[in-house]
Amino acid sequence: MTAAATVRRFGVVAFGSAAALAVAVSTYPGEAAAPPATELRDAASFASIRSADARSQAYFTEAAKVIMHPRCMNCHPATRRPTQGDNMHPHEPPMFAGESNIGPAGLACSSCHGDANVTTYTAGIRSIPGNSHWSLAPASMAWQGLSMGDICRQVRDPKRNGDRDLEAIYHHMAEDHLVGWAWHPGDGRVPAPGTQKAFGALIRGWIDTGAKCPA
Repeated sequence: MTAAATVRRFGVVAFGSAAALAVAVSTYPGEAAAPPATELRDAASFASIRSADARSQAYFTEAAKVIMHPRCMNCHPATRRPTQGDNMHPHEPPMFAGESNIGPAGLACSSCHGDANVTTYTAGIRSIPGNSHWSLAPASMAWQGLSMGDICRQVRDPKRNGDRDLEAIYHHMAEDHLVGWAWHPGDGRVPAPGTQKAFGALIRGWIDTGAKCPA
């Protein structure tokens, strides 16, 4: 039995290095997922929509190609357990982020995830993701399992978005370095569609037209 198969069967791994994680991480044979979106329309292409409300909804619908992409959704799980891969399978090795969003005492996310992506070819894994602020989103910002409209309403609700007003949401989406990782996820991962700048322009348009949400 290979090391990766052992991890899948028994849920054990030696922690503390990127190499250890590379041995543990794998996809499940036979699992398939719809290909993630790879293109993002420019915000200017929605200018012909005369109704501000309809245009606002269209901006968010397009931005949702990023928000609901696996690169983002994996870190906004329905539970405190992250997912991974384009099919969003359970994180391997098994991980529980807890209320800290960075993992339990003695086994923080930083045990394996460093400040930057690490290229590796161990056990067929091409890279291990990394960022100086690597963590899960807070529990109040869980997106998996929600409709596009429900995610939209959550994003604009300060009680569920980290106490951010809409301008803070814009800066988070358009400028935050951890959000930006989605477009630079390392070898072996499909990046989020478009660019962070194009995504930010869609969020800007959504806000400026009243931050209306799809049904």
